[in-house]
Amino acid sequence: QVQLQESGGGSVQAGDSLRISCVASGRIYSSSVLGWFRQAPGKEREFVALIRWSRDSTLYADSVKGRFTISKDRAVNTVYLQMNALKPEDTAVYSCAKGSQYSSDQRDYFNWGQGTQVTVAS
Repeated sequence: QVQLQESGGGSVQAGDSLRISCVASGRIYSSSVLGWFRQAPGKEREFVALIRWSRDSTLYADSVKGRFTISKDRAVNTVYLQMNALKPEDTAVYSCAKGSQYSSDQRDYFNWGQGTQVTVAS
């Protein structure tokens, strides 16, 4: 069973940048997909970005396209989310997840981390 642990969240000002990380313990198969999701207070959890473990194929939500970049380092079993030009509406708990489908649907992910809080002040 793969366990995921996020880190790097914090409080920043609008326009700032932040990078959050997700370390996976255990083996990640080459067919896996790693995704980032977020949930703001009072809102449903939403897709942010994903990356294939064996390739560099990525997918982004329209709301973060051009500002966020997902990447991975397979040598240390880590996925990153570089967030630039942050906005107050990016405030949320960010969670990473592992699945086997190239999908933005959270139902296709079956391993989840506990999340890291990102707060963007205006």
